[in-house]
Order: sequence, then structure tokens, then C-alpha cells
Amino acid sequence: MKPFSVTCFGVGDGMPCPDRNHASFLYRFGKTSLLLDCGEPVDGRFKAGRLSYDSIDSIVISHLHADHIGGFLMLVQGCWLEGRRKDLPVHLPGSAIKPLRGMLESALLFDELLKFRLQFAPFKAGKSITVRDVRVTPFPTTHLDGLRARFQKRYRNVFSSYCFLLESGRRRIAHSADLGRPEDLEPLLARPLDLLVCEMSHFTPETLFSYLRGRPIRRIAFVHLARRYWDDLPTIRRLAAKMLPDIPHVFPKDGAVIGF
Repeated sequence: MKPFSVTCFGVGDGMPCPDRNHASFLYRFGKTSLLLDCGEPVDGRFKAGRLSYDSIDSIVISHLHADHIGGFLMLVQGCWLEGRRKDLPVHLPGSAIKPLRGMLESALLFDELLKFRLQFAPFKAGKSITVRDVRVTPFPTTHLDGLRARFQKRYRNVFSSYCFLLESGRRRIAHSADLGRPEDLEPLLARPLDLLVCEMSHFTPETLFSYLRGRPIRRIAFVHLARRYWDDLPTIRRLAAKMLPDIPHVFPKDGAVIGF
């Protein structure tokens, strides 16, 4: 694999996907590897790539929707059974730690069984996380605002969702995870980007392309396309070429490796 790249383990949206896996992306910054989200079947994709389970330096979770964490338990089990030894930090919203730990215990993945320390580390909006030589800065999105307004009085759930800026040396990569509106990307676009990995499920392509037009972005990878857009990809490609003529862009499939 390229030393500075993102491997798209899953580019599917939240719907059942017969032809795409769910959201999971392995970022490589030289010798540092970050796994951003754990949609299923990330463990299978990781094993199929013949990757070492010790190669993941950290996991970052954007929010607790099933298409972003559905493969987390199996990945932890894979790390255990494949003999991972080094500590595994998991960065996520603080209020998500208790329910995720409860899921692990319910699945009989007890700390005492693991040959490595699983370290849950809460992050805060706008405060950078350092993973070796990479800085990861989370910024809140409005993705879960509707669910929060509707259900927070009844359910004591985690209604936090984040996008991320990844920086190493002069490289600046933005990862949208799930957004409520394109404007959620604004903190990531304050300075030029080498790559934007951006979802296209929760608003129209016209809305997103119009927002991104003229931005200082060297390349965009559109992922997490809603089923109706994925099924009509030639039309979406033509629209993107028309509305974003000055920004190179791709619509990667599962397994694609994008350099930066």
C-alpha cells in the first residue's frame, strides 16, 4: 500500500448494501495507521488485506450509528485471536464509552482475555488528539440533531457526531464521517486540504457540490453515497464534473486506495 493513503474498507451508506461494505477507512501516514470508524465487516476486509493486527495504532469513532460501529466487536475479537500485543487506543465521544464497553462485555470480550490493553479515550470538540506523528482534531456535526430533538427526553443515548481534520507534517486531510448539512465542514476548510473524504448521503449532490465549488481542495473522494445516487453514478459523475471542474474527484469503491 502507499505510505500516505486511505484505504476504503467500506463506502456504503446506512442502508443494507449488497454491493458495498459499511463505513470504515484506514489512514496511513508513513508508519502511523489510523482506523476511522468500524462499519461491518471491517474485520473481514482487514484480514483479506493480509494486514497485521498490530499495525493499527489507533481507532477513531465518529458516532454510534450501527453502520459506523457494527464491526467493532468483531475487530476487537480479531485482534485478540490474531495475537495483537500492543495497546489499542480508541478515541470517541466520552458519552459513548460506557455503552461500547457494555457491548464488549455482553459479547464476552472481557479485558482479562485480551493480550493487549484496550484504552478508551474521550475526545473534545476542537481539541487535537496526537497519535505518534499525526494530529486528529474532531469537530461536531449536526448529523444527529434531529434524533436528539426527538428522542433525548426518552432515551439517554449518545447524540454526538463528529468530522475530523487529520494533519501530519504539511499534509492536511479532512474526513466528514456523517454530516447534517455541508456547512458542518466549515472548520475543516479553514485552510487548504490535500484530500477531503466526504459523504454524500444526507443532502443532494447539487447542494454539496455547490458548497464545495471553488474551495482550496486538491482532491475529493465522495463516499457513503445514498443508494439512489450510487445506482445512478454516471449521472452523478457528470454533474460533479460540471459543478466542480477545478477540483479532481473520485467515487471510490470498496478496497480503493487513495494516495495523498
